[in-house]
Amino acid sequence: MAKRVLMIVGDQWRADCLSLLGHPAVRTPHLDALAAEGTLFLNHFCQASPCGPSRASLLTGLYAMTHRSLRNGTPLDARFDNIAKQARGAGLQPILFGYTDTSADPRGRDPQDPALSTYEGVLPGFAVGLQDSEAHRDWRRALLRRGYAFDPTEETAPFVTAADPGHAHALQPALYEAQDSLAAFLTDAFLDFLATDGGGDWLAQVVMLHPHPPLVAPAPYHALVEPEACPPPRRGTPEEEKALHPWLDCYLSAGRQLEYHRDLAVPHLALDAAEVRRVRATYYGLIAEVDAQIGRIVTALKAQGLYEDTLILFTVDHGEMLGDHWMFGKDGFFDPAFHIPLILRDPRPAADAARGRRIEAFTEAVDLMPTVLDWLGREIPPACDGRSLLPFLEGRPPADWRQEAHWEYDFREPVTQEPERALGLTSDECGLCVLRGRRWKYVHFTALPPLLFDLEADPEERVNLAGRPEHRAVELDCAQRLLSWRMRHAERTLANVLLTPDGPFERKVARRG
Repeated sequence: MAKRVLMIVGDQWRADCLSLLGHPAVRTPHLDALAAEGTLFLNHFCQASPCGPSRASLLTGLYAMTHRSLRNGTPLDARFDNIAKQARGAGLQPILFGYTDTSADPRGRDPQDPALSTYEGVLPGFAVGLQDSEAHRDWRRALLRRGYAFDPTEETAPFVTAADPGHAHALQPALYEAQDSLAAFLTDAFLDFLATDGGGDWLAQVVMLHPHPPLVAPAPYHALVEPEACPPPRRGTPEEEKALHPWLDCYLSAGRQLEYHRDLAVPHLALDAAEVRRVRATYYGLIAEVDAQIGRIVTALKAQGLYEDTLILFTVDHGEMLGDHWMFGKDGFFDPAFHIPLILRDPRPAADAARGRRIEAFTEAVDLMPTVLDWLGREIPPACDGRSLLPFLEGRPPADWRQEAHWEYDFREPVTQEPERALGLTSDECGLCVLRGRRWKYVHFTALPPLLFDLEADPEERVNLAGRPEHRAVELDCAQRLLSWRMRHAERTLANVLLTPDGPFERKVARRG
């Protein structure tokens, strides 16, 4: 039987942005259908942000505290295993359509090596079907060949639209048609691969840029959602938000801007609720556009007889604040930046028991590499921090599954040192990690005060209970469990190997959450 794995990975997509979850403005009929034939994981979280660190965890199965690729541009140690290398060991061709944002290990390379001037490298092990980057060169060339008029020297020119008076989001269509969009271009490349090489054994990763900015959508998606239908941002006043924590004060006081596209950027604190709704309307339109391309992929798999022997995985790298707490993007510690969608469609009859089910257990991006390897019948490397999700797909959830999700965020700036100076920290003190349970959420900073939220009483994370005498026991318990989690997941590639007179002895130890 052929072995095929399709990983569809979006970018900057919140967990609540699926129409099957009852969202008032999001339209994702194709992902809804995939979830109906597969399994939806409701409490799935990424392990880091931004893109590079998050994808490093997704593709290596390692927490950020182990792989230490902490920022876009922080090298990923070449010694670490990854899903592409493992797929090769299982006889599959790993092929990439899009990007992995992998920063190359500089050791052993000449300092002038062009690979060391970008964070947009390809994860070692992947063959490249189509590599995308922030410059989108192949797509821009294709647009020019198709007769679109724009300045070819401007890397982001295809995304530009006119601005309304007052620098509001224009809500105008992109200059290109939907069939010529970046998402369609990437999908076309993957469908060409299916038509010529789809019958082999492969692991394909198809990465869609949107709904990540630029916030420009082609017709009809630019007008698919009315701003009035979009929920408003959840936030207090800027002063109230700044008072929550010194890091948040630093972040909101830095004058950060939301870049709609090359010619229009607006400060976060200038975006009133009406303008946030306009931004959200385009964001939701871009989600609908990506969903339509996923529909094309599923249709092609079925038409070519590949659907019933392909493991399909849909997830994203990280979430999006989308105006909540006056933030945009994926920085910080709030849930919307780290809570992400996950849908798995396992074609095996053994997975029939979980079709259409919604799993409430806490799952993490580090679980995906072990899941794929388990599905391929391959041994999971001992260094992997995650665990296979196949038991959930087979209707037999493990009794000892984790009770919290965990993530990390590193806000150092090695070049500019801006947060270091603003907060009086060293670079190695610019970090936080999160223990997120069903009720309690604990945020531990390396050198700043902690945060504690009661998510039952305060789901929007506005009231910090850390330091209050009546919550001292809860705070201590969370801190101790976070420490135990970090100790359990210390790097362990050789930790359970012992050299004996009879040679190396290795104890196989199962991971715990």
